Amino acid sequence: MIGVFDSGFGGLSVFRELIYAFPKHDFIYLGDNARYPYGDRSADTVFRFTREAVSWLFKEGCELVILACNTASAQALRRIQQEWLPPQSSEKRVLGVLVPVVEDVAGGIEAHDRVGVIATRGTIRSNAYLRELTKHLPTDSDIIQQSCPLFVPLVEEGWLDHPVTKAVAYYYLAPLAKQGVNKLILGCTHYPFLVPVIADVMGESCQLFDPGPIVAKRLASYLKKHKDLDAKIRITGLRRYVTTDDPVRFNEFAQKAAGLSVDAQRLLLAEFDRI
Repeated sequence: MIGVFDSGFGGLSVFRELIYAFPKHDFIYLGDNARYPYGDRSADTVFRFTREAVSWLFKEGCELVILACNTASAQALRRIQQEWLPPQSSEKRVLGVLVPVVEDVAGGIEAHDRVGVIATRGTIRSNAYLRELTKHLPTDSDIIQQSCPLFVPLVEEGWLDHPVTKAVAYYYLAPLAKQGVNKLILGCTHYPFLVPVIADVMGESCQLFDPGPIVAKRLASYLKKHKDLDAKIRITGLRRYVTTDDPVRFNEFAQKAAGLSVDAQRLLLAEFDRI
C-alpha cells in the first residue's frame, strides 16, 4: 500500500492525481486536520507530527509514504530519511513533493524566466525551495518567494471562490505579477484548490506548477526503477481515507473540492501514542 500524508485537506490535490495515475495500486490518505496548519509550527513539532503519521501509516501496511505536505517535506523529510527511518526499516521508503516540483521547473527554464514560490511561512522560512532551485537553475536566475499563510485556512474553510479569498490572493500575488514572475510554484498542496483565483491575479502568461501531476509522473518513474518495492504494493484498487478530525467535514470537502466520493474514518490522536 502507498500512504499519502498531509496536514489537512491539501494533500487530496496530490492524492487525486495519484489514484488516477495508479488505478490498481492500494492507497491510504491520512489528513491531520486536528492539528493543522503546520505552516506556523516549529521544525521540531513538524518533525514529530510527521514521524507519528509515517509510523502509523507503516503500521497500517504501507511500503511507501509520500509527504504531500510541503511544510513536512521542507522541514521533516530529511530527518525522517536520514535519522529516523534507517533504524526502523531498510526496505520502506518516504518521499516528498518538493524536489520533483523543482526539477520539473528546472527542466523548462529559459534565460528570461522569473520564478516565484508561494508557500506557508514554515516552508518559506526553511528556504528549502530556494536551496533546491539554486542547485538546479542558472546562477543568475531570479527567484522570488512569498508566504501566503491565509491560503490554507481559507481552503480548509472551503472558501475556494469567496470574495475574501480573491482579495487575499490579490494582496499576496499582485506584487509577484508586477515583478514579472512567469513561473509560479504552488509550494503548498492546498494551493491547487485555488488555481482559478491565483491564475486570475497572475495572468495568462504565468505558468503554474501544481505538485499533483508532477508527483504522479515522478512516482511512475520511481517505481519503474524500484521494481522490488513496486512488487510489494498490493494492487486491489483499495482506497482508504483517514482524518484526525471530523470525517463528515472531510467527506464534504473531498467531494466539493477534489471531486472524490469518500467515506473517511476518524483516527484519534491518542492512537499515535500507542505506536
